[in-house]
Amino acid sequence: MIPRGRPVLNETDVARRAGVSLATWRRRDAAAFREHVPDLLPGSRFLLYDLAQTDAYLEGRPVPALPEGEHPDDLLTADDVAQILGINTSTVRAYATQGHLSPGTTRYGARLWTRREVLERRDNAPGQGKGGGRRAGEPQGPRKTHAYENDPRLAVAAQALATAPAGTPKSRIAAELADIHGHTPRTWERLLATAAARLHND
Repeated sequence: MIPRGRPVLNETDVARRAGVSLATWRRRDAAAFREHVPDLLPGSRFLLYDLAQTDAYLEGRPVPALPEGEHPDDLLTADDVAQILGINTSTVRAYATQGHLSPGTTRYGARLWTRREVLERRDNAPGQGKGGGRRAGEPQGPRKTHAYENDPRLAVAAQALATAPAGTPKSRIAAELADIHGHTPRTWERLLATAAARLHND
């Protein structure tokens, strides 16, 4: 979880602020740093650190505590969301793709949702409460034109297509996007295909 309103850094940025290369940072400094500055997304493959805590450590000052308690603007990982909703992590990602959750926001490739949205989804899930759900014979709501409609990653995919050298295989572009932004190369291949189709239709 990233507490409300807290700027974050990844390891590359931390190393840059320390004035060393990432390789040197990982070999020489990272272990001691991690003893004092906690990873904000434990269990995730993304290592993100609080900016204020990082700067305090690098400047030799006491590392300040993070805000206590829960806040509606906290940013939650898919694992956090899954725990609140009582579902598994893959279902959270499916919900985001299918429109049952927003696409969320990203920080250095980590996909996150506000606690406010997740609690709203938990407390007002479709079909809950009096009169919930669609009555027999009622038409369904508007269908999405494609699985990734309104997904902010489409803009990233479109930009990658526009700037890639002519003839670059989409699989290579997808692999590079996965390295930079997270998610699987296969997911980025689908996003690239959707973005390419939209550009063609426009």
